[in-house]
Parts: sequence; C-alpha cells; structure tokens
Amino acid sequence: MVRAMFPGTFDPIHYGHIDIATRAARLFDELVVAVYDRPLKTLMFDPEERMSLVREAVRDNPKIRVTGYSGLTVEFARKIDAHVIVRGLRVFSDFEFEFRMALANQRMAKSEVETVALITAEEHTFLSSSTVREIALLRGDVSSMVPGFVEQALKAKAAASKGDQPPPNALRD
Repeated sequence: MVRAMFPGTFDPIHYGHIDIATRAARLFDELVVAVYDRPLKTLMFDPEERMSLVREAVRDNPKIRVTGYSGLTVEFARKIDAHVIVRGLRVFSDFEFEFRMALANQRMAKSEVETVALITAEEHTFLSSSTVREIALLRGDVSSMVPGFVEQALKAKAAASKGDQPPPNALRD
C-alpha cells in the first residue's frame, strides 16, 4: 500500500486544494491531508476549524483522511508511514520554492519519502488561500473559489473582523 501525504495550512481550503487532493487520491492507495498547526504566517482559522473545513471538503472520498500535525513535514510523513509528499504547482514561481523544499526533505528523509508535484488545473492557477482570505475580508465574492460551507465560514470571520483590513502577507501559501 502506498500512502501519500498532502501537507498545508489550508487557511482556508479552496477548489485548487480540493482538485489536487482528489487527483492524488486517484494515484495512491491512501491520501492523508495533513493540516499544519503553526506556520510562520498570519492565519484566519485555528487548526481545528481548518481541519473541520478540510474534512467537509473531502468527506465523499473514502481514500482521503484528514489529520493535524506540527513539526517537520518529513518527520510527520515518516510517523504516519507516508512514502510520498504531494505538492501542488500553480505557476512557474511555485516550482523554485517546491524544488528547494523537496531537496531539503530528500536530504532529511534519505530515500524514505519522495515528493510528487501535481500541476494545478488551469482554472485554479490564480487561487491561493491568501487571495481567498483577502477577498473575503474585503467582503468580496469568493463563491467560485471555495465550497459554500467555506464561504459561510469566511463570511463569519469577515463579520467578526469589524472591517479590519487583511494584514500584508509576506509568505506564499
């Protein structure tokens, strides 16, 4: 059995993430969507909220399970016996970042864990969680970017923000 892991913050999960997860689940026996708990960036949703939204997004796929994690991604992959880390590539600039991360993971994992990159579907190339968050906080329409339940969660967060502007995001999703 080949278990793969799709790590990320998923803050929030959007159609690009769902597309990568669904396609990865077709390639591997099991896909673990691993929600990172403490990234070095500003988050809108806490880890439990993010895991709940991800679970709802993939609930119809029995080959996908969702869990949270902290620490090094490659160490968590070892812990859950995942042999593959799945990453999504949207645009060419993603490649450099993902390439460097894959090399670092390769050095730490030796030959235990491989990285596989899936190219996003064309209609999702513009999507990033930071873009979705910013549009939602500015009360824009994100209905074509996220499932309805995520849109509702974003609206609730935006309403609770009392008109605050989104913080500048220095890190890419």
